[in-house]
Amino acid sequence: MMIAYRKIIFSTIGFSLFFLAACNQIPSSSKNIRPSQSTNEIAQSNLNLGIAYMKEGNYEKALDKLNKAKDADPGHSPIYNVFGLLYQQLGQDDKAEQNFKRAISLNSSDSRTLNNYGRFLCQQNRVEDAEDIFLKAADNPLYDAPEIAITNAGLCLDNHGQNEKALEYYKKALALNPQMPQALLKVSEANLNESDYLSARTYLQRYQKIARHTPKSLWLGIQIENQLGDIDTVSSYALLLKNTFPESNEARLLHDSGIQ
Repeated sequence: MMIAYRKIIFSTIGFSLFFLAACNQIPSSSKNIRPSQSTNEIAQSNLNLGIAYMKEGNYEKALDKLNKAKDADPGHSPIYNVFGLLYQQLGQDDKAEQNFKRAISLNSSDSRTLNNYGRFLCQQNRVEDAEDIFLKAADNPLYDAPEIAITNAGLCLDNHGQNEKALEYYKKALALNPQMPQALLKVSEANLNESDYLSARTYLQRYQKIARHTPKSLWLGIQIENQLGDIDTVSSYALLLKNTFPESNEARLLHDSGIQ
């Protein structure tokens, strides 16, 4: 789920920005932890190992490493962020929220943790709370990608039927960064639903310049070009969808639609 611009969005997404960034720093083994290391280095090494085990789905070892990280440096806020993600994966929502809140209490300006907590709240159907948290992340003057949090707010609202307000967030995100793939797709989809097919095509073309096709983007393209009467492009999208994502829901939609 790496995207070709400069950041990654949770949502649609896998684990968090912090999770993905930390994975790039994971040491190859716990042997890298030496007695001469400072407490913070020990905490960070165990944190990185915990993240690595999370990626592998080995949650028991991940929990062990995160606990060792906490023992080494109980005031290191990223540890609780990852604890939150781990407990969320395990379906232990109370513990997940406790740890997200602990991380934020230690560093209230960590927009990456705020994004994760907002995602958690959205999945709990606490939409207004999630929106507030995403906007808090976006408002942080030290955050170098507020468009991510703003897009996340839009995705959350969109998933709960607040489409018009979501569209406002997507457009705001694109005003900050015109290369937000998820926002481009969502605005394209909104234009399709409003029968503004040329605008829908324009936004999808912008998406295509910066990101790889997904089943969703191909199905969107099929619908747009079908409305515009571009049969050749419809066929091209359809062939790519059937050949690349034959088991996708969008491929089934294409089959059921009768579009060739």
